[in-house]
Amino acid sequence: MTRQERRVSSPRVINVGDLRRAAERRLPRVVFDYVDGGAEGEVTLRENCRAFDEVVFRPRNAVAVSGCDLRTKVLGSELSMPMLLAPVGFTRMLCPRGEITAARAAGKADIGFTLTTISGSPLEEVAVATSGPRWYQLYLVGGRECAEAALERAKKAGFTVLAITIDTGTFGMRERDVRNGAGVLMGRSQFAKIRFLPDLLAHPGWLAGFLRDRGMLELPNVIVPGRGPMPLAETQASLARSVVTWEDLKWIRKAWPGPIVVKGVMIGEDARRALDEGAAGVIVSNHGGRQLDGVAASLRALPEIVKAVGGRAEILMDGGIRRGGDIAKALCLGARAVMIGRAYAYGLGAAGEAGVTRAIEILRADLQRTLALLGCESVAELNRSYVDIPASWATLGS
Repeated sequence: MTRQERRVSSPRVINVGDLRRAAERRLPRVVFDYVDGGAEGEVTLRENCRAFDEVVFRPRNAVAVSGCDLRTKVLGSELSMPMLLAPVGFTRMLCPRGEITAARAAGKADIGFTLTTISGSPLEEVAVATSGPRWYQLYLVGGRECAEAALERAKKAGFTVLAITIDTGTFGMRERDVRNGAGVLMGRSQFAKIRFLPDLLAHPGWLAGFLRDRGMLELPNVIVPGRGPMPLAETQASLARSVVTWEDLKWIRKAWPGPIVVKGVMIGEDARRALDEGAAGVIVSNHGGRQLDGVAASLRALPEIVKAVGGRAEILMDGGIRRGGDIAKALCLGARAVMIGRAYAYGLGAAGEAGVTRAIEILRADLQRTLALLGCESVAELNRSYVDIPASWATLGS
């Protein structure tokens, strides 16, 4: 057993919170806070998790459950459980070849992996690493020509679903990153990075891997015409100039032959517009509380989106999922599946592939146990009758 495997197989690592603490110990503060933090006062970051506490189960007791079937199908792909790994940027800061490492763990678990445009690994290498469903998440950094070239590469590499993120009208004010100087760490000036030396040296395991990897200097999936890969230092400014609009969905729809899901939907009106523009599904998401602070928790917004969609498309949800019971609650309220970001990123930061695998194992066991205690033999049986929600949620969007 490797050191990483021992780190996450300890009897003390029994939930995602334990993986979070392991990641906090292993990573430099600036890197851990990049993953762990949210926008401004982090109200929405906290609400994403707290919303699950407000939903209570209504179990069917005196039921003998012989087995719990977690399998489901999402946009044509079979999954061993209703979960995909969400797009997370800059994961090579957490672990050498972070995207490839996480994709490999997802494939072994027979769940989906979503690669972000803001990736330090070529999409072709990520595609080869996983045997599971491959989704590609699109930002328009670098402009339309750059995006069209990336979509062509993604098609050839075997990515089947395109996720378009629409909630980045500008870059969220992530105060932890500003205080820690995360922009300096990702910038061009090597001299300015000297300030991080004491903290980096205090985490020798992470530092050795980071230096060996030599990743995250540029974005290999953002090839700017006439220039080549976009330097990492230009990412934030480029994101602020590359807002995705409904008009953009028209040319993206022509450039991408497979299913499209729109990520960042928080109100019924946007859900209906996404379907009108040809989307096959929507992802209820507030970007993990990293963009607009003070917006509703994703789970709380879910019923409004379900009502607006009216069964015309598949609905996924991300934000705040830390336990298998959280997955069950999202499915009861109408989600087909969920996406996890921080939950697997903590595992990646704590112990690489072994950590991601452990995060998936924890959530899978949690979900199986939750179904058995609900008196339910399959995730397909979960519905609104298995939960109660606060009366105040009914007024959301009214």
